Amino acid sequence: MLDNYLPVLLFVFIGLAFGVVPFFLGKTLGPNRPGAGKMAAYECGFDAFEDARMKFDVRYYLIAILFILFDLEIAFLFPWAVVFKDFIAAGAAAWFLFGSVMVFLAILVIGYIVEWKNGALDWE
Repeated sequence: MLDNYLPVLLFVFIGLAFGVVPFFLGKTLGPNRPGAGKMAAYECGFDAFEDARMKFDVRYYLIAILFILFDLEIAFLFPWAVVFKDFIAAGAAAWFLFGSVMVFLAILVIGYIVEWKNGALDWE
């Protein structure tokens, strides 16, 4: 029974080794020259003037979610374009495929318009 789990355990140990061994090699073999500038809380050249845990506006997250949404839309359109070219060449149900993607794009555009009308994309 252990023979069934041996490859899985081997992959787990190899994966852990790939993550842990470089960390310890860098820590032990790398240069260590701490100084006042490197030991400071921020290395940006000036002292912190606000708390690092300040609250962000909700619109920041909303725009990030919209970016991910439209980024995924583009990721779905590339394979569709490749398959659509083959569907046209084969004479298969190319219009059905085209209509389904247009419905997909219409739903995304309607969502984008709703977000725009609600003022989620306006910065003050």
